[in-house]
Amino acid sequence: MSNSNAKGDRRERELVNKLDEAGFAVMRAPASGSATERELPDVLAGDGDTFYAIEAKSSSGDPIYLTGEEIEALVYFSQNFGAKPRVAARFDREDWYFFHPGDLYTTDGGNYRVKKKTALAEGTDFPEFVGDSEKVTLEEVAVESDDGPDRDVLEALSRGDLSVDEAAEML
Repeated sequence: MSNSNAKGDRRERELVNKLDEAGFAVMRAPASGSATERELPDVLAGDGDTFYAIEAKSSSGDPIYLTGEEIEALVYFSQNFGAKPRVAARFDREDWYFFHPGDLYTTDGGNYRVKKKTALAEGTDFPEFVGDSEKVTLEEVAVESDDGPDRDVLEALSRGDLSVDEAAEML
């Protein structure tokens, strides 16, 4: 096993342990990439209400790239399994950040990229991902804006039915 594979495996185990400590039922897919004809996500996690299929990638600081095939397989599996697809990115000396595949930068070649500064600025951090964050909730927003179509859009975003960009366009 190459050094980067060993590091990737270690990072995946670290993510599994953190999700487990946060109260999620969680498992790593066996030998992702070789188990079946179709790619499996690296990690499956659920807390009884929300289920995630997660492709986990780590980097020492260079941008993280994912192939179009990796993202397609993640989305396909997630839809069939009933999970929300997420890409988890971790850069050295930083925590995990999570992205909906639809929010990732697409390269000219049809691949996907996460830069460190993008992860830190735009990614969902671990506490928010597991529901421990103190960010403004949908209920607090609803108090200000009553009900109506905005709340429906925000709830669809929160369920993962819409990407951030889609929701922003609708609002």
